[in-house]
Amino acid sequence: MGFQDAVMTGLAPDGGLLIPSLIPGVEDRLDAWATLSYPDLAYEVMRLFVDIPDQDLRVLVDKSYASFSHPDIAPVVPVGPMHVLELFHGPTLAFKDIALQFLGHFFEYTLAQRNQRLNILAATSGDTGSAAIYGVRGRDRINIFVMHPKGRVAPLQEKQMTSVLDDNVFNLAVEGTFDDCQRIMKRLFRDLPFKRAYALGAVNSVNWARVLAQVVYYFFAGLRVMKQTGATSVRFSVPTGNFGDILAGYYAARMGLPISKLVLATNENDILSRFFNTGEYSSGSVVHTLSPSMDIQVASNFERYLYYKLDEDGARVKALMDAFDESGRIRLDKPANGDLDPLFAAGVGDREGTLNVIRRFVDEFNYLLDPHTAVGVQVGERFMHGDEPMICLATAHPAKFSQAITDATGKDIAHHPTLDALMEAETRCEDIGADQQLIKQYIEAHV
Repeated sequence: MGFQDAVMTGLAPDGGLLIPSLIPGVEDRLDAWATLSYPDLAYEVMRLFVDIPDQDLRVLVDKSYASFSHPDIAPVVPVGPMHVLELFHGPTLAFKDIALQFLGHFFEYTLAQRNQRLNILAATSGDTGSAAIYGVRGRDRINIFVMHPKGRVAPLQEKQMTSVLDDNVFNLAVEGTFDDCQRIMKRLFRDLPFKRAYALGAVNSVNWARVLAQVVYYFFAGLRVMKQTGATSVRFSVPTGNFGDILAGYYAARMGLPISKLVLATNENDILSRFFNTGEYSSGSVVHTLSPSMDIQVASNFERYLYYKLDEDGARVKALMDAFDESGRIRLDKPANGDLDPLFAAGVGDREGTLNVIRRFVDEFNYLLDPHTAVGVQVGERFMHGDEPMICLATAHPAKFSQAITDATGKDIAHHPTLDALMEAETRCEDIGADQQLIKQYIEAHV
């Protein structure tokens, strides 16, 4: 299907994930791209995949990044031994804004063209929910239903979601884990009569547009840092739980950005780091950590990577994912004398290490890291190599996780005026059981 149809449908009709039929090589454009502004670069990268007129795409990109508070959109800051890519200058102070501001405008554009409506169903472990809500709040032709695990997201993240009172926004606190929310979402998308009848759409990173929008900042940061340092390649450390953010880096590498290593950093929910170190992908119980947006045991974007790892054999991917659904475990053979994938390195950042990194970066560099970014820094430091720059993705403003900053430093120093204003805000949210039928009935009643 075309790009517009892929974005509007979210998951593929058979419940699998959509991927681009072609990954373009851009090695001959890197020198020209290295000096572009963020919106100009986003336009150049996206137009290689998008099937709408160039002038319409240009307008959508410019609208999407007009709401960001930093002129560079995603500035790269040298901090101590590495470069920090700040992805938290959007309206909800999280990296998800970079994709979801674009996605909200793209939805509105396509729905107006087609005279259609859309009901978005989302599962969130924290930041996706608020960024998606802010991307579509008050928009014509769109409702959004966001499920979050009750009591398992940071208080400020919950406030950001539930204080949006627009009539087209519905917040559901599900009595379960994020994985329960994600499972319900995927099952409802596989219920094709229901999906068609209620025009369901997805904003989670299962939506290909999310991944595409995130590819841009790898090129932006990588090319800028190489130009500044004279390096010919870079490394990225990526805190991730759902594999979407680091998957964007994988696509950037396949397109020709000279990335020598993608460092996958997980917290104690280490299903992804275990896979890259042992070849086994097996889920366990979710552990509650300082970095709640990564408290995930089943990474929804992992099967996109598997497709390439398995030589683009879709049938084999389906068989493996079916086996995982049944047993909670699959395994790929790891070469006897080598890595499962030489592009990837992987490690775990634990609670003590996260607090230590936050404290050390304040003491030594006067720089605040949120706990997710601190996991990325903690693991990234293990894989530094010579003079090759290491770029760590900073996924959220530290004020979103002020308690972790206080625990690390003993000081209440993580604040942002937007978040401070939320503390007294009115909220609206409904508790609901972790049951597919209950969610289905709720959507039917409120569309």
